[in-house]
Amino acid sequence: MKQRLFLAVDLGTSFIKTSVYSIGGLCRAAASAPVACEKPEPGAFVQPGETMFKTMLGCISDAVRQIPEDAKDICCITFTGQMAGAMAVDENWNDLTGWSCSLDSRYLPYAERQRARFSEDLFRIGGTNAPVMSAKYAWVRETYPERHRRIAKYVMLNGYMIGKLSGISVREAKIDDSLITWTGMADIRSRSWSDQLCGELEIDRALLPQIVPCTTVGGYLRADLAAALGLTAGIPLVVGAGDKIAGCTGAGILDDGEMIFEAASYGAISCKVQDARPDLEGRSYELLGDIDRRGFYAHKYIQGSGIATDWFVNTFVRTDQEKIGEAYRRIEQMAAEVPSGSERMLAIGLLGGSAIPFDSETKGLFMGHSWNHGRGHFYRAMLEGFAYDLALTLKRIREQYPEYSRGEICLIGGGAKSPLWPQILADVTGYRFSVLDRKDAALWGAALLGAYTVGETNNIRAEAGRSVKKKAYFIPDLAQTAKYEAYISFYERFGKAMHEWYRELNAL
Repeated sequence: MKQRLFLAVDLGTSFIKTSVYSIGGLCRAAASAPVACEKPEPGAFVQPGETMFKTMLGCISDAVRQIPEDAKDICCITFTGQMAGAMAVDENWNDLTGWSCSLDSRYLPYAERQRARFSEDLFRIGGTNAPVMSAKYAWVRETYPERHRRIAKYVMLNGYMIGKLSGISVREAKIDDSLITWTGMADIRSRSWSDQLCGELEIDRALLPQIVPCTTVGGYLRADLAAALGLTAGIPLVVGAGDKIAGCTGAGILDDGEMIFEAASYGAISCKVQDARPDLEGRSYELLGDIDRRGFYAHKYIQGSGIATDWFVNTFVRTDQEKIGEAYRRIEQMAAEVPSGSERMLAIGLLGGSAIPFDSETKGLFMGHSWNHGRGHFYRAMLEGFAYDLALTLKRIREQYPEYSRGEICLIGGGAKSPLWPQILADVTGYRFSVLDRKDAALWGAALLGAYTVGETNNIRAEAGRSVKKKAYFIPDLAQTAKYEAYISFYERFGKAMHEWYRELNAL
């Protein structure tokens, strides 16, 4: 008897990826392609919807062709991907604005304006410091009024792709629970659009999609596209979850107190919690809905951390014709020889600002370097700075959720392959880090959600637990942890003090 297969699609910032899984977590086929972006003016970062759709179709087709005898056993498609942004479409699912994520910084003045007026409500009701969709709504409405009048819906990428793949009416557009926090318009506790926030922000509720659980069927695959892709017409299209929540699912981080750090383009910590306890003072984490619709993840992402290290390596380390992996190995060897604290050197690596807590003025900074410091010091200082940021977040989570004491953090993402970066994280935070053996946690998590939706499994936790293992541990050196305490304190105080200086510099 043949196994049913599950196709997952990851709509990422840099790449679109597709994988086909059998239950148990075996990846049967995979494909990926880079995502095109347009930068028509300063601050712009737009990914055209139709181009992304065609790229996704190509990736699905490439994966399906790898298993020609078994393609008919693919029984659903489930989506994951970017969690903060917006796209506006007309009545026929035509893209009117392009997909505009948080890297498209033209919306930031509108986000600042909304925060200045409604910051307390946004955080208390919506669980966020950084309203994205609501700010982009205001930006489009004020900057492109004619285009705004043609908008039928604001959607996220999973909703857009399901609409195009199924041909449903745009009035049936959907958004899953995990994506609503960064819209800035939802009540995270009731998993619904907030009357209060929508009223304060002057949002037309008719332009918003329906909020649904992540295991909802959003539509069914059109016959013409099924034929072109080599799939069965009418298979369910499951809305899925944002990449952070899908990653927690695929990695088995599903029970209260469990934590995972993704060392990736947007380094992120997620701690599964039972109830919503926002950090009203420090706003050092935000709250994302879980797959059960009962609990949350206390979540913080370090905006562009992996992008910042790529920038450093490509700008200051990599030589002509050298592969990026070899450049990383060289600079990590240099940084490994540098003492903890980078010999009294500190870096702020938030080149694109801070999203949590929200601060669009912050940029990068190296401090304390002299002619005795080399490239290894600069690189290590960046890694330590990101670890200081993580340590401060963990402290606030412990204060709000004292029942989750210091313990172990699972580690995934490109940074998990490094022998240096996980040890710095362990030494700075005092937590033990365990590297998981799955590189595809978000895709596999999405596939699991699809398998549950079509009745292949009734226990996502058990399936996830059987499909992931820990392959390496990094134990904190408590002497180094004690040494780092002063640096963490300095990083926190210095970062706050720098805000006004950054503001003045940016206004020059």
